[in-house]
Amino acid sequence: MTTETTTEHVTRADEADGTARADGTARADGTAGGPPAGADGAEERGEAARGATRWLTDEEQAVWQAYLQASTLLDDYLDRQLQRDAKMPHVYYGLLVRLSDAPGRRLRMTELACHAKITRSRLSHAVARLERNGWVRREDCPSDKRGQFAVLTEDGAGMLRRSAPGHVAAVRSALFDRLTPEQQRSLGEIMGVIAQGLQPDGSGGRPDLPWLR
Repeated sequence: MTTETTTEHVTRADEADGTARADGTARADGTAGGPPAGADGAEERGEAARGATRWLTDEEQAVWQAYLQASTLLDDYLDRQLQRDAKMPHVYYGLLVRLSDAPGRRLRMTELACHAKITRSRLSHAVARLERNGWVRREDCPSDKRGQFAVLTEDGAGMLRRSAPGHVAAVRSALFDRLTPEQQRSLGEIMGVIAQGLQPDGSGGRPDLPWLR
């Protein structure tokens, strides 16, 4: 969920003065965004109008900036808490939780990457670090010579038990204690809609999803 916060101005005003880049950020020099000059400029402007960019309204921009700032601050807060108290980043803690919840405390590496929404290379690096700490071990898959399982060890389960109370307290204080029950339900629904849009049903084979890259 970590997103680099940038000064993004993607309102209709940017479209009007031709200062918006293709990625939606405003350019200070005002050199991008407009149709090329010349005799065919009118034709270019007509094509641009037919496929006009849907710039964010002021209200949408405010919502987008609020999301970027909150998500970045929340990720940083939780990561610092876990680094301080458990000596691991947030993503590693999430992997231990996924393994703890799995039958036999084990998952195929491909399944674990899918659950964690990370690339296979990033997962391989994370599991290697967790192995060095003695919290996870890898086992070959008997039915697939190329496949491997990630298995939560007793030491890993113990670390999870010790670190979970502090992490839950951090999540509650940063998020749930600030929201009413109705706001919590709305947030869950909104995040579900966004996730569904990025990973629709039946998209397991889409090559652009993180765990398939």
